[in-house]
Amino acid sequence: MLLWELKMGKISPVSSKYIIHTFIQIEGVVDRPDVIGAIFGQTEGLLGTELELRELQRSGRIGRIEVKLDTKSGKTEGSILIPSSLDKAETAIIGAALETIQRIGPCNAKVKIEKIEDIRISKRNFVIERAKELLKQLTDEVLPDSQEITDEVASSVRMMEITEYGKDRLPAGPNIDDAEEVIVVEGRADVLNLLKHGIKNVVGMNGTSVPQTIVELSKKKIITLFVDGDRGGDLIIKEVADIAEIDYVIKAPDGKEVEEIAKKEIHKALRSKVAIEQIKMDLSKVTDSLRKPLIRRDYVNTRDLKERETRQEFKPQLKANIAKDNLKKMLDDLVGTRGAYILDTNSNILGKVPTTELATTIKDLNSNNIYAVVFDGSITKDIASVAERSNIKVLVAMDSRIKPSETQVDIITSTDL
Repeated sequence: MLLWELKMGKISPVSSKYIIHTFIQIEGVVDRPDVIGAIFGQTEGLLGTELELRELQRSGRIGRIEVKLDTKSGKTEGSILIPSSLDKAETAIIGAALETIQRIGPCNAKVKIEKIEDIRISKRNFVIERAKELLKQLTDEVLPDSQEITDEVASSVRMMEITEYGKDRLPAGPNIDDAEEVIVVEGRADVLNLLKHGIKNVVGMNGTSVPQTIVELSKKKIITLFVDGDRGGDLIIKEVADIAEIDYVIKAPDGKEVEEIAKKEIHKALRSKVAIEQIKMDLSKVTDSLRKPLIRRDYVNTRDLKERETRQEFKPQLKANIAKDNLKKMLDDLVGTRGAYILDTNSNILGKVPTTELATTIKDLNSNNIYAVVFDGSITKDIASVAERSNIKVLVAMDSRIKPSETQVDIITSTDL
């Protein structure tokens, strides 16, 4: 109430420190001028010249006197508010002097000081409550950490790299002309998502129809078609495969679109790309073929297919203490990390190393304690030879570039799990 009155200018001076709250009872009907007159008239000369109310008000040390009256049944009650910039003692004296008033107009009256309010306390309480609100607003606005800032800036820079390619002005990354392999996606949003995650050799078709630019590009580049994980993606595969020279096909996880998948899902999909020759074997069953995890190959022929069928029939028998579920989980965790887990005979992880240091690490470790190696990459003849010499029994990887008959080590790929 007090702060509101101050804002409205009813209790004037900014310099006021105290408010004298007074209650009055009058045995009759009076008006506001009668009350004001009684205050000045009956206190005149009572406190000396230094505390004369008229002089104090003239000098601004006493503010405007507010009187509120309510008349009922021939009697009047009300309140008087007097702002003061005097000190505590002088303000208390003024308040006590008001209680000496016995008549207002022609009527008997009783004046009682209810309280003397310190405005500074009210202001201080207001400041405290307002400060709490401001502090809460400030703490709710959490600053991003340095990694989030770095990722956001890097992502923005990558997304700014989108260009237009060919006469059809297709949305594309900056590395189309320099790259040997190009990833073809459906639209601009798909291109932006791949650019955001650092993949720059990507171009969009701007729809489901195949632009002539893509057809011409497929004649001189290795083309990988990356489509959504739904029936629409299957239809795009059929259309593009009939018109352009596609080499590989990738599908996003079931029910997801390329524009919304995360970095790990993108890298996992890229490592599971399928040769178009395998898809063309049965276009009517393209959906089932794509949703199975398949071996990454540079080409597919009849001999390779027979070999894959043989490997599926004669999958390596693992020790009971190394469960396939554990191996699959480890392999999934390593996707996109280019790392390797080294396991003992009880399936305990002895350590994790980069795949570039895998051969050196195996040689340096005590080979008697190593039973299996799980890594993000392809099993090559060199890695298999090092594993044989170190008496390692099992190699687990995304795919293999050698035949099972070429090594004594059990080879397990993602298709076996």
